[in-house]
Amino acid sequence: MTDATWVERLEPDAPDLVSAWRGIEVGRFVTVRREVRRRAGPGSADRVVAQLATTAAAFLQVLDRASPALLALPGGEGDWNVAQAIGHVAESRAGLCLAASKAATGHWPTDAPRVVPGIAGAAEADIETLRRKITQSQRIVERAARSVVGHESDPCPLEHPEVGRLRCGEWLLFAGVHDLMHLDQLHGLRERDRSVTSVAAER
Repeated sequence: MTDATWVERLEPDAPDLVSAWRGIEVGRFVTVRREVRRRAGPGSADRVVAQLATTAAAFLQVLDRASPALLALPGGEGDWNVAQAIGHVAESRAGLCLAASKAATGHWPTDAPRVVPGIAGAAEADIETLRRKITQSQRIVERAARSVVGHESDPCPLEHPEVGRLRCGEWLLFAGVHDLMHLDQLHGLRERDRSVTSVAAER
């Protein structure tokens, strides 16, 4: 792990997300899948969406400490910069929860892609744009989650290259695991470049 303190501080408000994410911490996606299933069963949607609000707030805190120059630095995912990584998070968390909502309500489009794509956000996005995208993503998450309540165990056609196909409630929880993966990368920047210490400051 990089800086353990940040996740320990998040854990009281996002225990299900953190527990599932720790499987990735040791490189065991089978553990992630098992923990996601255990924690995302019937009645979990309301609890999980509250925890997704916690991870959204953590990204906003990263942006509170960011500078325009920092957004152009490597973001920890391939050749993406920080702006691209955070923009990707905003789109992904909203997209995963919308997919769960559409499946739960029987509105899955027949021409929808089956595999989750890893698409970078805009490389030139500024701090206010990214703040707006993260905030908007949480509103989408909350609306989508209302449709998943009572349907957490329904199947969803969406697939992920690492964890495979999950149920509707499980996608909500995995959206939070994905948030934590990228928060971990951003906090890890502190170890690679002292100029980004403010971004990886403790919550």
